[in-house]
This record gives sequence, C-alpha cells and structure tokens, in this order.
Amino acid sequence: MKTIGIIGLGNMGSVIATIAAKFETYPVLLANRTHEKAVNLAEKLNATAVTNRQVFEQANVIFLGVKPNQIQVLLEENEHILQRRESILLISMAAGVTLEQLQSMTDIRHRWIRMMPNTPLEVSEGVISFSLGKKATQQDKEVFLQLLQSGGTVIELPEAQIDAATALAGCGPAFVYIFIEALAEVGVSMGLSREVALQLATQTVKGSASMVGETKEHPAILKEKVCSPGGSTIAGVISLEQTGFRSSVIEATRRAKQRTEELGK
Repeated sequence: MKTIGIIGLGNMGSVIATIAAKFETYPVLLANRTHEKAVNLAEKLNATAVTNRQVFEQANVIFLGVKPNQIQVLLEENEHILQRRESILLISMAAGVTLEQLQSMTDIRHRWIRMMPNTPLEVSEGVISFSLGKKATQQDKEVFLQLLQSGGTVIELPEAQIDAATALAGCGPAFVYIFIEALAEVGVSMGLSREVALQLATQTVKGSASMVGETKEHPAILKEKVCSPGGSTIAGVISLEQTGFRSSVIEATRRAKQRTEELGK
C-alpha cells in the first residue's frame, strides 16, 4: 500500500493534501514548519500530522511544497533517511528548480516528478503541469494522475516548457483576479452595488472562459462576435488596445517566467 506524504502546507500544499486525502485507501501524512497547522488540517482530512523526518521514513510518495531556496536544505537534513530507503517517488512544487538539480540532491535510485499547480485547484478548476524525471516510471505517472486529476486539468509537458507554464497558469490567476477586480470597481463607480458588480464581473470572466473551452473557437473570433460595428464593445476594445492592455499582460507573463527561472538558481 502506498503512503502519501506532504511536506509544506502553504496554499498549494494544503490544496494538494485535500485532493490526495480523497483517496481513503492511501494513508496521508502531513508535515509543516508550524506543527499546529498540520494537526488542524489533519483533523479535517482524516490524515495524520507528523514531522518531516517521519514523512521521509514512512511515505513512498512525497510531495514537497517548500520554497525553492528551502528544498535542498530539507533534503540534506533528511539525507541519512533517504540513503537507507528503497526507491521512493518525490514530487517537487519548487518553482524554477529543474529535475537535474533535484536528482542531484538525492541518491540516484529515488524518482522525481516536477509539478506546478495553480490555486483554482481548490475548486477543482485548476491546472497542473508536470514533467517526469529520468527514473520516474509509467506507474509513477499513473499514481500522480490518479491522485490529482480531480483537481482540474493535468498536462504533461517537456521540462523545458514548465517555467512558461508556471508563468502562464501558475501566476495567471493573479492577473485574472486583477481584471475581475477592475471590472467590479468600475461597476461600483457607475452606480452598481459592490455585491452585484463583483457577481457580474466574476460570471462574465467565468462564462467567457467557458465559451473558449466549449466552442474551441479562437478568442479573437469570439471577441469579434461581440463587437458590433460602431458599437459600445468595439469602443472599449479600442481603448484597451490604446492603453496597452494586451502588451501589459504579455510583459507581466514574461517577467513572471524570468523570475521563475531566477528562483531555481
């Protein structure tokens, strides 16, 4: 029987723990720098709060939800445990840290998967991009998919594309939230209640995203369908183009990718 361990219960680690705990056939061990947080989450998920050491000793699938500058220290602190264990599957969420770097931090027999989730996993509408390490097996991939596919869309990518996926899908929700916030704020300025303005903005973005996904039409085509000649929508679109909306999104995503790459160095 597989035992699942999650070390680091920040925003993403907690969501991964919640998703993994749905598989009641797999015991789940939770560890966090603040042990009380692990205890509280474990009570909600029918999991077990333990120490980092106990996760490395007992789990054979371990999610590492720690920051890029912490992962090597964590592995070094538990190197003596990893050296005496049979091959286990380690799954990193550390932005920018490559599979080659990860593999160099442990004995060669241990298998690695590099993943990058995003926050909408919390409502089963997330995106997880992942790449398999050289030692990871087809069975590892199947276990990974089984554990996480209920969280949304899971996409396997060449590792060279993971940083780009991190910038687009990992950071992208924050950009979308700014857009929703801006729509709602202007709605309030035009006389709508804050509650109604936020409801309209949220559903507009959600519905538009569903249109792209369901119709499979390019966003440019869908945009043109909304823009009547001489109408209000095209006037707004022209304003967005004139004020650099498109280029701002592109530049924000590029900078996010650049920062992701820097974090791994």
